[in-house]
Amino acid sequence: MIDDEVARTVRHWRATAPETVLLDGFHALKHALRFGADVRAAVTSDKAAAVELAGDLADDLTEAIADLLVEVEPGTLRDLVPRVHPTRVAALAVRRDRQGNLDELSTLPRTAPVVVLDNPRNLGNVGAVVRLAAGFGATGVVTTGDIDPWHPNAVRSGAGLHFATAVERLPGDALPEGPLYALDPEGEDIRSVTIPDDALLAFGSERHGISPELRKRATRLVALPMRPQVSSYNLATSVAMALFHWGGPDRPA
Repeated sequence: MIDDEVARTVRHWRATAPETVLLDGFHALKHALRFGADVRAAVTSDKAAAVELAGDLADDLTEAIADLLVEVEPGTLRDLVPRVHPTRVAALAVRRDRQGNLDELSTLPRTAPVVVLDNPRNLGNVGAVVRLAAGFGATGVVTTGDIDPWHPNAVRSGAGLHFATAVERLPGDALPEGPLYALDPEGEDIRSVTIPDDALLAFGSERHGISPELRKRATRLVALPMRPQVSSYNLATSVAMALFHWGGPDRPA
């Protein structure tokens, strides 16, 4: 009977994988469940350890995780995922509805900024920014360019928090409405600027910065304080500083 359940789970996984998002690791599954993801399959090569981890770190979800997880052989898990996460947990979930995300991003007035990543190049950085945006309660994260912000590597880096905020890729000329505050070394010191709740906070790559097109459209250029001869901050670090300056979920009314 157990073998039949495993066989059914593996068949279901392989049929479902092309149309779903890979949740790579326990923490990605935990966050996805907390923020209402439709999880279609979940596997582990050590269910007892995963349930124990849930008891330690997510006791609100222990029962749900125990019900979802199907234990498979380590070799089977290796066959199902690109690489096995140290927690030996993987799951598949339905991607957040694109139209719902677009509606959240475009609804005005906003109570928190939208983070715009202008042609980012590193999926790990994209995921780290999504994690920051979720933690700070930002309205969402928009990327321009050819990188898919829902790529498994970005979801892995974001620890499943793509389900906690609106994450979409849009053309540069189709950004949500709102004043555009672009991070640029020639801008005003961000410490002297009040970031409005409906702002778009735009960040370029470490190497190239904001594109000329986006820079030209900016309502204001703002700069992070930085010691002379230090060339740049990591993208996620820059986003964290800007969102912290804005205020986050516990900012005074």
